[in-house]
Formats: sequence, C-alpha cells, structure tokens
Amino acid sequence: MVAISQALRRQIQQRARNCCEYCQAQSEITGDEFEIDHIVPEAAAGPTTLDNLCLACGNCNRSKQKAQTGTDPQTAQQIPLFNPRRQHWNDHFEWIDGGTSIAGRTAIGRATIVRLKMNRPLLVRVRKRWVEAGWHPPKKE
Repeated sequence: MVAISQALRRQIQQRARNCCEYCQAQSEITGDEFEIDHIVPEAAAGPTTLDNLCLACGNCNRSKQKAQTGTDPQTAQQIPLFNPRRQHWNDHFEWIDGGTSIAGRTAIGRATIVRLKMNRPLLVRVRKRWVEAGWHPPKKE
C-alpha cells in the first residue's frame, strides 16, 4: 500500500468539496474523516495518482472494497462501477424521494448503488434529517 501525502489528500478533498464522490455525503455534516479510495484498486495495479483517487465515506469505501463491477438489478449483468474521474455523477444518478434516496439513471448507476449500499436504511433516514435542516443534497458549484 502506497502512502498518500497530506498535499495529495488535500487536493482530493478540495476537488470533491469534502463530499463522498459516490453517495455525496458531506464530511462536515457526518462528522467523519472521509477516506481516499483507489478507483482501480492497488491490487488490480491501480496507481496512487490524483487521476485514480477519490474521496469516499467509510461506508461506501468498505462496501466497494476491491470491486470494480457490480450487478445491475434490472438485468443481473455485471457492470463496471461508477468512476468519478471519468464519469459525471448526474449522468448516472439522481436524487429521489425529496433528496433522501439515490436512483440509478443507468446500469452503471444502478450497479453502483447496490454494490456500495448507497440507500442503506440508516443513511436514508439520516438524509431525511439533513434535508429538513437544509443541508442536503449538496449544492453543486
């Protein structure tokens, strides 16, 4: 495992606006220090470079682990997971139920939601509170 410098970590956090690049949770309102995810895992020869790293909440990162694919629940096919460096979040996901749940617009979105458990019940309940407080969904700049 290659160490990630503090300077590189800051670049990743700033680029992500301190949001999980998968579920869009914001570190400021979760109270968690988010993790740096290798989009292509080191075990699959993924480099420790800005282009292969993203900010992820602990739950998304642990759910993803070393996976690069997930199962699309509509087709049961193995589909590549969302890549925040190569794809745009809004092309593959959308907020539904008043901003408390994420729906997949594409097979990539659906497979990623399932694999990363992006609509786990506790998170949906917490998002409801965040929405009520006006903190969620995150504003795009």
